[in-house]
Amino acid sequence: MTCDLYSNFTSAMEYGATGHLANQDTRMKTEETLENATNTSIQRGVFLDKLFYHGTRIFAWVVLTVIVAILVSLFLGATPALRKFGLGFLVSTAWNPVTEDFGAFVSIYGTLVTSAIAMLVGVPVSFGIALFITELCPVFLKRPIGIAIELLAAIPSIIYGMWGLFVFAPLFGDYIQPWVSDNLGNVPLVGALFSGPPLGIGVLTAGIILAIMVIPFMSAVMRDMFEVVPPLLKESAYGIGATTWEVVRHVVLPYTKIGVVGGIMLGLGRALGETMAVTFVIGNANRIHASLFMPGNTISSSLANQFTEAVGEMYTSSLIALGLILFLITFVVLAAAKLLLFRIAGREGRRG
Repeated sequence: MTCDLYSNFTSAMEYGATGHLANQDTRMKTEETLENATNTSIQRGVFLDKLFYHGTRIFAWVVLTVIVAILVSLFLGATPALRKFGLGFLVSTAWNPVTEDFGAFVSIYGTLVTSAIAMLVGVPVSFGIALFITELCPVFLKRPIGIAIELLAAIPSIIYGMWGLFVFAPLFGDYIQPWVSDNLGNVPLVGALFSGPPLGIGVLTAGIILAIMVIPFMSAVMRDMFEVVPPLLKESAYGIGATTWEVVRHVVLPYTKIGVVGGIMLGLGRALGETMAVTFVIGNANRIHASLFMPGNTISSSLANQFTEAVGEMYTSSLIALGLILFLITFVVLAAAKLLLFRIAGREGRRG
């Protein structure tokens, strides 16, 4: 009997040792499998990270290549006109396809003036809209007003042009221009800008239509910027007795000024390159007038009106030269805006 107990005990010990070894082998295999899976996952993540990095790098180079290709093609197309007229092309007011005498000054002047009018009208209105939505608007009105602004941004430019020509220009010429001319026409220095017959169409009308077009973009950007201001900062200012204007001036604007400047530059870029809406309402006259009521021209409207009927190498080359000038103007404006943003960010860094 003692031998049987000893045999059973020995068998149990051997079985336990064998089971322990089996469990240890199973655990080692499991750890090895997990380690292999982890290594595979890390290698896959590294591969996807490299793929993402090189893919985005390729996309960036593609965009840069396209921009350079556009610039080179414009320069090659404008070479005949630039070779013939030189830098005088920029300051000449001539535009005579019959004698092949061309100049860009009228179109450059119209582009800059209409864009300036759009900014003078659009920036304060956009700021007011964004301020009202974020700080003063009742909750039930925020969503409808925001949707309305987004719908305005989605309207095609040709619709703005048709509305400006058939609706806004007649009302502007019949009611607003006569009042402005009667009240401001005799004011020294300023009066010359608002003199002349109330035609409805003209440089001022084009600038106002441009302002209406860029307001949705600028106000949407400003609204988004104002909404990211931490509520704690504004509540703290209100808590010490600040008014709404003081909160906006001393809390909201310092916190969001980079984004606000970026939104304004976005609107300016849109105003500089707008074509169809301006073509409908500016009058398309290749002359410079002191009065903003008179017809004028822009680079975009000149291209839209004349490119399809351009005959001869010099005529076509002059129009392409206008496109090159518009490209450079837009580039300079956006580059200046970027430098301004860098300077603002640098000043904030030094203050911190």
